[in-house]
Amino acid sequence: MLGAAVLAVLFMAALLPVLRGAFVIALEEVIETRLAADAAALVAAARTDSGHLVMPEKLPGEEFDKLDASLLGYIYDRDGRLLWQSRSTLGEPVQYVPRYDGIGHEFLRIGGETEGFFVYDVEIDLLRGQDTALSIVTMQPTRDYQVMYRGFMDQLYLWLGVALVVLLGLLWFGLTWSFRSLRGLSAELDEVESGHRESLSEEHPRELLRLTRSLNRLLDSERRQRERYRHSLDDLAHSLKTPLSVLQGVSEAMADQPQNREQAQTLQSQVERMSQQVGYQLQRASLRKSGLVRHRVQLGPLLDTLCEALDKVYRDKQVQVLRDFAPDLGVPMEQAALLELLGNLLENAYRLCLGQVRVAARQVGGSCELWVEDDGPGVPAEQRERILRRGERLDALHPGQGIGTAVVKDIIDSYDGELSVDASELGGACFRVRLSE
Repeated sequence: MLGAAVLAVLFMAALLPVLRGAFVIALEEVIETRLAADAAALVAAARTDSGHLVMPEKLPGEEFDKLDASLLGYIYDRDGRLLWQSRSTLGEPVQYVPRYDGIGHEFLRIGGETEGFFVYDVEIDLLRGQDTALSIVTMQPTRDYQVMYRGFMDQLYLWLGVALVVLLGLLWFGLTWSFRSLRGLSAELDEVESGHRESLSEEHPRELLRLTRSLNRLLDSERRQRERYRHSLDDLAHSLKTPLSVLQGVSEAMADQPQNREQAQTLQSQVERMSQQVGYQLQRASLRKSGLVRHRVQLGPLLDTLCEALDKVYRDKQVQVLRDFAPDLGVPMEQAALLELLGNLLENAYRLCLGQVRVAARQVGGSCELWVEDDGPGVPAEQRERILRRGERLDALHPGQGIGTAVVKDIIDSYDGELSVDASELGGACFRVRLSE
C-alpha cells in the first residue's frame, strides 16, 4: 500500500505540470483567436487616401476607444514607424517594434508575467485593392489572465488532491480485496505451524492452488519422513537393547567368579558407556526441529513433572525450586525436546546445588529466554566453554560420561538457539538458553 501510495503521488505530481501546460496552451490559443479577430476588425476599418492611412473616428470594436480598456491596437509601416494607435494605448508603456519580413502573422508574448503583453502581429500587402505594406498589431496585457490562471491552479490543486484521496481509497480497497486470499492462506499456515491443522485446504483462488498443493505435498512428505525416522530409531534401539542386555548378564555372571571380577567390572563399565552413548545418539537424532510445524509447550506443567521425579531421586537434599516466569508462558519447542533439555539442566542443578534451584523465563522481543540456576560451586570462567563440549566433565565425584550438557547443546543448535554459562546470583552456575520464536 505504501508503494502504491508513493506511485500515486508521483503520478499526480507528474500530471500537474501536464495539465497546467495544457491549460496554458488552450488559453493562449483562445487569446490568439481573439486578437486575430480584433486585428481583422482593424483591417476592415482601415483605408488609404493618396497613399496615406486613414482610420475612422469610431472603430467597430469599442474597446479600442476606451482609455481603461485592455485591448490595444497599433498600425505600423514596413519600416516600423507608427502610423496609428488606438485610444486605449494611452498610458501603456509598450516597447514593441514589428518586423515586416513576409511571415504573414505572428503570436508572441513580450515583457514579464505581470507587466507583459500578448501580441498578435499580422502583415498585409493589399488594402481595399491597393498595394500597401502595413503591420496590424493587437495586444492584450497578461495581467488580465493572471486571475483566471490562479483560479484554475487553485481548482487544479483542489481537484487533484481530491482525486489523489479517492485514488488512494480505491487502491486500499483493491489491494485489500485482492490480498484477502493471501491472508486466508497465511491464517491456514499459522494453523499448520501451531499444529491445529495438518494440511492446507483447496478453498483458494486458482492462482494459489499450485502453491497450496505443493505445500501440502511438502507437509505430507515431511510427516512421512519423520514417522519413518522415528520407526527406524525405535527399531535400532530395540535391536541394540538385546545385545547390551546379554553383555550385561555375561558381565554379572563373570563378576561372581573372583578371578574374573576385574574383567567383569571393565566389561560392565564399557557396556554402561555403550548404553549411554547409544541413548545419546538416539536422542540427538530424534530431537530435531520440524521444518514447517511450530510447537509451543507450557513451561509450568512440564516443570512440575520433572521436579516431582527429581525430588524423589534427590530427596535427601530437600531442594527448593524457585520459579520466575508467567504461569501461561510457552516455550517454542517440541515437548519431547523441551523435556530432554530441561531435564538435563535440572538434573545437573539438583546434583550440584546446596539446596536451591531457580528456573526463570521471559519473552524478550521475538525470542524466549530460559535460565536454570543453582547455588552450588558454579563453573569457573575459564572452564565454561569446555563443559559444553561432548564428554567434558568438571564433576568427577559422580558417574557419567559428560554427555548431558552436549545433548542440551545439540537440541538448542537444532532450534537455531544459543546456550551460554554464566555466574548465578544464587552463587552457582546459570545456564542461559535463548530460542527464536
